[in-house]
Amino acid sequence: MTVLGRAGGALLALLLLGGCTAVHPSGRPAGNRAATASPATSAALPTATPTTTPTTTPTATPTPADAWRPAPGTTWQYQLSGDLDLSVDAEVYDVDWQETTAAQVAELHRTGRRVVCYLNAGAHEQWRPDAADYAADVLGKPLDGWPGERWVDVRRLDVLLPLVSRRMDICAAKGFDAVEPDNVDGYANETGFPLTAADQLAFNTAVASLAHERGLSVGLKNDVEQVGALEPVFDFAVNEECLVYDECAAYRPFIDAGKAVLHVEYAEGTPRLCEAVSPIRLSSILKNLDLDAALRHC
Repeated sequence: MTVLGRAGGALLALLLLGGCTAVHPSGRPAGNRAATASPATSAALPTATPTTTPTTTPTATPTPADAWRPAPGTTWQYQLSGDLDLSVDAEVYDVDWQETTAAQVAELHRTGRRVVCYLNAGAHEQWRPDAADYAADVLGKPLDGWPGERWVDVRRLDVLLPLVSRRMDICAAKGFDAVEPDNVDGYANETGFPLTAADQLAFNTAVASLAHERGLSVGLKNDVEQVGALEPVFDFAVNEECLVYDECAAYRPFIDAGKAVLHVEYAEGTPRLCEAVSPIRLSSILKNLDLDAALRHC
């Protein structure tokens, strides 16, 4: 996810990739940092709706005692498009909740891997099987650069949490070890809703609790500005392009707590990447923007 004022950084990442514009088979360009939506491309927005965000941040359900918590330096693979390659040399696979089968999860477990279930918590994807279950008044502006996606009103816990819960139920039924809820920093983007940092903290904390209630670990995706507040609630972090945005040092709370930061850059330059992140002990990889099977890491 990209916060306001970072469009230049996103452009740099794309230029480093040589203009990669690959598209997820579902119709969504892969890669998950969304630039701020421009007014020129924004859809008509819903009128203001009553919020159901609590006045205080909800208390998180604690991580189950036997839950998996990856340590700093854990190696990982991030694949959200193409045929899943089960032979990649990585301790952790982060893969799509819908496209990945229970048999594939079981095979990865058989070979000693852990498996993270990618799902979109803070945005609507029009191609998903549950797309019609989202009420119209929770849909906001399009995510700039990601056709078919729109921000959702994270204040509407009454609408969104049951939808996220059902996706997590599928993750649990397939045998996943953890979940990666995406787009959980809408308050720092042009969503079409007057979201506050408190709204985002409440939503993210509630989403983490949903995972823990199902015996799943949960990773904080981006939302760099709230790392300090949310580290105690999450079991690891997933970051996109903290080098491009000069944010990698912000993840020290996770590293200091013994929790992995699964870090991906969509750019060339492995030596530069390794040199920059090695003192911080991030689990860093280089990927194509379409997040296919190809992988390079330190």
